[in-house]
Amino acid sequence: MQIPYTPQHTQLPLFEAFMAQPLVPALKEVIESPWGVEPEPFSELSLRGAAGNCLNLLAPILRELSQDQDARWLTLIAPPASVTQAWLRDAGLNRERILLLQPRGTQSALQLTCEALRLGRSHTVVSWLNPLSTSARQQLISAARTGDAQSLNIRLG
Repeated sequence: MQIPYTPQHTQLPLFEAFMAQPLVPALKEVIESPWGVEPEPFSELSLRGAAGNCLNLLAPILRELSQDQDARWLTLIAPPASVTQAWLRDAGLNRERILLLQPRGTQSALQLTCEALRLGRSHTVVSWLNPLSTSARQQLISAARTGDAQSLNIRLG
């Protein structure tokens, strides 16, 4: 007698269980290590797959950043259209600590990101710049150092 095949659950519950764990405190422990090395002011995260799954993976990171003890803003520059006020609320982000900015006129997202970093009113400025040239990366690093901020670029593929 042959046992009928029953499909197993997809991998998504595994990711949901993994993402329920606080990731950013673990990252902060690494960044704030006693080695005396200053953290790199630029980080990049590349996410590939369905847009909804990518946002589910990104949500806990943004949630932790929105609840940072630093009194400055978490600034999102030109996020994808799916990052709405409703999504921010549903993802549990502290919307009172988040600025969503869009470039105006001839200003590029890179220029706006650099300006937000340079001003130093944000602890972290998240951008969605893709592709990101070496020159653009250097501009972000320089601006982040000037404003004592962190630059996080998200590449969705």
